[in-house]
Amino acid sequence: MAKENVNELVDKLTLFDDDLMSRVFDNNIEATELMLRIILGRNINVISVIGQDEIKSHEVGGRNITLDVHAIDVNGDEIDIEVQGNSAGAHIRRARYHSSMVDSKMLDEGQEFRQLKDSYIIFIYKHDKFRKGLPVYHIDRYIRETEELFDDGSHIIYVNGNYKGNDEIGQLMNDFRQTDSDKIHYAALAKGVKHFKDTEKGREQMCEAVEKYAKEYAVKEKMISVKNLMENMKLTVDQALNALGIQGDERKTIINQLQNRN
Repeated sequence: MAKENVNELVDKLTLFDDDLMSRVFDNNIEATELMLRIILGRNINVISVIGQDEIKSHEVGGRNITLDVHAIDVNGDEIDIEVQGNSAGAHIRRARYHSSMVDSKMLDEGQEFRQLKDSYIIFIYKHDKFRKGLPVYHIDRYIRETEELFDDGSHIIYVNGNYKGNDEIGQLMNDFRQTDSDKIHYAALAKGVKHFKDTEKGREQMCEAVEKYAKEYAVKEKMISVKNLMENMKLTVDQALNALGIQGDERKTIINQLQNRN
């Protein structure tokens, strides 16, 4: 990808893009506490925050997940914050899977179930997931017959990224939509975005991330084409790759990925 194209893509990034968002919040306790205070409506004392933190499945061949932002508060509660721009990635069963994966790593052998800490799975969705016009949607478990809260410590929250209210969360979502750090209201967010867009070191990191993503996306698209040829035309892997003219490292990568999925 040409350098000018990469720079153009970086210019267009907002906090709704996970490559930028995860870097802005990585090890940034001030910005993370600000965001969580606004979304959860209470002060949160964060002791650790990691961007792009991978959690591996315990099952061989099971699906791993990478948390955009993984925070732990002073009580030991686990918080996963995801940004999502499309409906496919914001499916409600994804929230269920993330919740189960985060929970699965909390207890060591021999620990009692009552020692399980609270978990928060927060999706900041670029649109209004449930189309009710609310800024935030809290998903909790209830006892159906009594309508009492089943307080098991599991919390799933969707934030309406399209919300434009004249309040803190409206301002936060407005900041998430900004491409220019100078137009971001909250200083902790503006500082992070400015670093990755307007400083030489930060800009270089973002350009590398965008280039890497572009290459991975191109390989993914070619792999889909290979699979379609194999399924529809009954071709072997090599025949499909030859038909598409895919050679070299891309060929090896696609073969390895297809083998790992089988």
